[in-house]
Amino acid sequence: MTEKILLVDDDPNILAAYKRQLRRPFHIEVALGGEQGLEAVDSQGPFAVVVTDMRMPIIDGIQFLTMVKERAPDTVRMMITGYADLQTAIDAVNEGNIFRFLTKPCPPETLAKTLRAGIEQYRLITAGRQLLEDTFVGAVRVLTEILGMVKPAAFSRASRIKGYVKDIAENLQLPDLWQFELAATLSQIGCITLPPDICDKIYAGASLSVDEQRIFSSHPSVGYKLLANIPRLEPVAQMIKGQLQRSSYSDNLAPESTREMITLGSQILKVALDFDQLVAQGLSRKSALSELRGRPAMYNPKVVAALERL
Repeated sequence: MTEKILLVDDDPNILAAYKRQLRRPFHIEVALGGEQGLEAVDSQGPFAVVVTDMRMPIIDGIQFLTMVKERAPDTVRMMITGYADLQTAIDAVNEGNIFRFLTKPCPPETLAKTLRAGIEQYRLITAGRQLLEDTFVGAVRVLTEILGMVKPAAFSRASRIKGYVKDIAENLQLPDLWQFELAATLSQIGCITLPPDICDKIYAGASLSVDEQRIFSSHPSVGYKLLANIPRLEPVAQMIKGQLQRSSYSDNLAPESTREMITLGSQILKVALDFDQLVAQGLSRKSALSELRGRPAMYNPKVVAALERL
């Protein structure tokens, strides 16, 4: 088996016995205690399965598995101990989310059987995640290609907006950069439902009538409806939905919740889109930035400042 297994115990003799008994069918790594175990997870992972003793100095088994879960959530976690009791088992399951709970002495054949089950569980987890990733990437690719075929001008604008948004988000050192980039990439997807003449006018920088502006303003909601049911895209869809709205903003550019991230994403989109539109109308980039700076109630000044630095 090519998947790696990490065995953690504070007794070197037990670790030596594990390696001797299990080295043939499995790829075994060992660590003496929780601290070395965490170092192994960080430097030698990914591990399909991690098995730890319960009673260890400094970091006990429950604390260790809880930290493993944070570092490597796909890794299957197991505990083996000679001090088994009901409360230990409950704590291990609740805090460490363990897959199996074994007691010492554990016969080699029992441990080997349990490790095989752990590897199969790991394969199921990673296969399911890969399927989700492939579905996600495929859906985004299809939507982008549809936009490029149906509304080439909208696709071109989205490409420009992506460049602005990516640079702004990097300049502001925002986490989860991919979500801001993806919101920009798909920001114009709702335009596939708009009449061609309205699209031609808006992307040429021409003025719209009241009715045309009302129709154009509906495209973020259309984009939201197209994207909201795709796995992992709800926050991105919400950013796109709010791209034309004037919303209140905070000086805090370190979003601590999904809602704050969505609001900031919509603000960045609005700055990038309106900047692009002003340039399309014939303004120089310097004049367009000056126009944005002159409306602090409409645009987040820190986002505008980030765009200006670029």
